[in-house]
Amino acid sequence: MAVLNKIRQRGLFLIIVIALALFSFVIGDLFRNTDALVGKSQNIVATINGKDISREDFLGKVEAAQRQLGPNGTNMQAMNRVWDQEVRQAVLETQFEELGLTVEKDQMRDLLRTNLANSPEFQNEAGLFDENKLNEYIANLKETSAVAYKQWIDYENSIAVNSLQQDYFNMVKAGMSGTLAEGKLEHTLENETVDIKYVQIPYTSIEDSTVSVSKSEISTYINKHKKQYEVEATRDLQYVEFKEVATVEDENNIKQDLVNLLNDQVVYNEVTKNNDTVKGFAHVKNNKTFINSNSDIKFEDRFVFKSALPAAIADTIFKMNVGEVYGPYKDGTHFKLSKVVAVVQMPDSVKARHILIPYVGAASAQPEVTQTEDQAKKTADSLLTILKSDKSRFPEFVTTYSSDQGSIEKGGSYDYFTYPTMVEEFRDFVFENNVGDMDVVKTMFGFHIIEIEGQKNPQRAIKVGTIARIIEPSEATINQVFRDASNFEIAIDKGDFQEASKEKDYVVRPVNGVKALDENIPGLSNQRSIVRWAFEENTEVGDTKRFNLNGGYAIVQITAKFAEGLMNTEQASVTALPAIRKEKKAKLIKDRISATTLEDVAAAEGQTVKTSLAINMKNPTISGAGKEGVVVGTAFGLNEGETSKLIEGEKGVYMVQVTKKTPAAELDNYQGFANQVGTAKISNVNTNLYNALKEASEIEDNRANTVQ
Repeated sequence: MAVLNKIRQRGLFLIIVIALALFSFVIGDLFRNTDALVGKSQNIVATINGKDISREDFLGKVEAAQRQLGPNGTNMQAMNRVWDQEVRQAVLETQFEELGLTVEKDQMRDLLRTNLANSPEFQNEAGLFDENKLNEYIANLKETSAVAYKQWIDYENSIAVNSLQQDYFNMVKAGMSGTLAEGKLEHTLENETVDIKYVQIPYTSIEDSTVSVSKSEISTYINKHKKQYEVEATRDLQYVEFKEVATVEDENNIKQDLVNLLNDQVVYNEVTKNNDTVKGFAHVKNNKTFINSNSDIKFEDRFVFKSALPAAIADTIFKMNVGEVYGPYKDGTHFKLSKVVAVVQMPDSVKARHILIPYVGAASAQPEVTQTEDQAKKTADSLLTILKSDKSRFPEFVTTYSSDQGSIEKGGSYDYFTYPTMVEEFRDFVFENNVGDMDVVKTMFGFHIIEIEGQKNPQRAIKVGTIARIIEPSEATINQVFRDASNFEIAIDKGDFQEASKEKDYVVRPVNGVKALDENIPGLSNQRSIVRWAFEENTEVGDTKRFNLNGGYAIVQITAKFAEGLMNTEQASVTALPAIRKEKKAKLIKDRISATTLEDVAAAEGQTVKTSLAINMKNPTISGAGKEGVVVGTAFGLNEGETSKLIEGEKGVYMVQVTKKTPAAELDNYQGFANQVGTAKISNVNTNLYNALKEASEIEDNRANTVQ
């Protein structure tokens, strides 16, 4: 009771303590999740000019894009496609809003009419677009399917966006014209010329090794050219791959298994308690069953010519007699035993005509087909009976009964075609029978009444039965690869990655410049999981991890982390070093030259005085030196007979003398050149406008944090 009294006396104090504890809990959680305070929600993929793109909406579009790309498209390809579309739409929508561009109801109807004019479901009896049918269609969608209606709204939005983009680009293009002053300038740039004499002292005349560049100089150069050296966050990795590949012993065991299949074997029968003799591949009669029971590739019941056999074994197998076996031999990723099971004389091409009678459920049967399989068979047999006594009715029956639209206009005929062209049953009949033979043949498409009209180039063909075993690692090999990978993990945990690899003679593969949204690791193909791990917040330089691959493992180590921003000196040195050296070489060359004439400079530097004629400013190229804009520009600023000072060019230091200046001829009208300028401007709208708008936009990309 005394305790309760004390609690009552200090109630206010307890309330304050509890409140502070709760406040501390909430604040602590916020600091643990800094996104809640200062960052974007994990549900926001991007913010473009202040507009958020939600994760749910983005991933829904990625899923749709993935379906469009098909099985060969990767998730990252789909994501990048949607990202480009979303950024483009958001960037341009900012412009539409600023200009007040919208698609009104009447304009949307016109757009729908244009886009759907050729859709039969929205046409009347005269084949014209019927807006009432469109209204009924939309109303029906709204009432029956929320999903389908949402898809329709998305379709309308896409049409509207495309229309706005077209209008916007057309408006910009309408303001792109060339003035007469611009036309005159264009004419001048193309037609005013100078002839020069010049001396070039190439930068290559000074060895790179004699020009030292410090890290601080590279750093200063980077800061002066920041835009050139801005980079995304990247990671450098190295990895060792452990492949589950068949060993020589595994291959020998596979070959021995095939050899064992060749000969008869005595096997104890648990049912009869007697020894049974099981026929081997060399003596078995039912080749198809034997092959399908023992091969990784099923029996192919078809004849082949020599040209269809693998080149390495074609001569050997094609000469074999029925029943002879060749192998085991290696063919790509398999070891094989091949047996000649039949030999025929067969044409290399056949001409035939047919009448196809389909039935309900046959492949490609149209909705109007009503005959059952039995009824279709009776129809085909009846027609065959008539045709055997009167072949002249064949074209008539083709027109009346055949459902093969590809041959009706040709009287049911297919001109000479090769063996693999037709389905198996059709193929076997026309290639294994004689000219003039006619019969009913059933295929997946229905019943065919077939007549063989012609055959060309009869020659030897063989039917080959092949037992194939894929070359794959044994269980023992797979287990050994696992142990090797595990032992390597232990070794690098205790020591250096490179040293541990060298000790076991493993190949270490470096991978530099991996970006957060990459999905391919060179040598390992699509390994998005490795990239995600490399960019996890708690992954540090030196960390290692094992990843399961398709057929093995990769042990990966982070070797460097580079933050978003400017390149470090090592990264930038590839381009900064040559540029700084060029600047230093130019200064060295200029400092050592005191001569003021071309001839004296040439003599002092061991060079020759060269000539370049009819240079213009539109294409500032000097014969013998290449494109040198600064040098050419300097020449146009000189008077005839005047000599320049030393000029720092792209490929060396120059001194030039203008020997002749030819001004562009005056024209009565510069409209043609003005039109030329206008056309160039309009062309640039298509290629440069969006990129310029995108460059000026504020784009916050959170894909790496929100999309796996």
